[in-house]
Amino acid sequence: MPRLRRFPSAASLVLLACACIAAPARAGDVLVFAAASLKPALDPIAASPAAAAIGTIRTSYAASSQLARQIEAGAPAAVFVSADRDWMDYLAERKLVAAGTRIDLLGNALVLIAPKASAVELALVPGVDLAGALGADGRLALGEPNSVPAGKYAKAALTRLGAWDRVAGRIVSADNVRAALNFVARGEAPLGVVYRSDAASEPAVRVVATFPPDTHAPIVYPAAVVAAQDSPAARALLALLGAPPQQAVFRAHGFDAPPK
Repeated sequence: MPRLRRFPSAASLVLLACACIAAPARAGDVLVFAAASLKPALDPIAASPAAAAIGTIRTSYAASSQLARQIEAGAPAAVFVSADRDWMDYLAERKLVAAGTRIDLLGNALVLIAPKASAVELALVPGVDLAGALGADGRLALGEPNSVPAGKYAKAALTRLGAWDRVAGRIVSADNVRAALNFVARGEAPLGVVYRSDAASEPAVRVVATFPPDTHAPIVYPAAVVAAQDSPAARALLALLGAPPQQAVFRAHGFDAPPK
């Protein structure tokens, strides 16, 4: 099995957060902290003329858990988009989200992926033999299951299907869902659990199956203005992300409307 590549440690991410705190955003800038899974769709939106009319839009991507803690530590993000409600709730409980700005922006689906050339076929039903599909030495790539939203959804879904206990010792735990995607895209893991939007952005993988929605909590991407960086520009950008043209961009990248 190929050697698994390493990703930035939690300590290095803290150093990056401190660097952000030491260098506040310039007037007119809007710094967006967004879940890593949003990058393929949010990058073109942030670079669009509609966004440029608001100001200079800068983006920073990581796991929602890491971003929320950086905001708590004082990082100068103006808009936060989380991949689950829990980390937005975490900030809201600490009065770090501007009142009245929180919206449910997007939805997504959870999928099992394999490298493009893989011939594995698997139905995600109760009792699924995921451990057998991994083979003798294969490992399952997913976001860190106790903090990264995609990993939390994956653990819940696999537990519901009765597969978690048999694969828990064979997990490649990634710092964020895009890192988990890359493990599979490079052939370093035979299977992975990511969002549908991640799979749509990477031609080196294919979707083996989609997890039934009732195996995990609804996948919701809430967005809000960060209280310490509240401004007309930040609110305008948040409104832009929810507008029909930008929602169409998100749909084209595999996202959908947030579940009711």
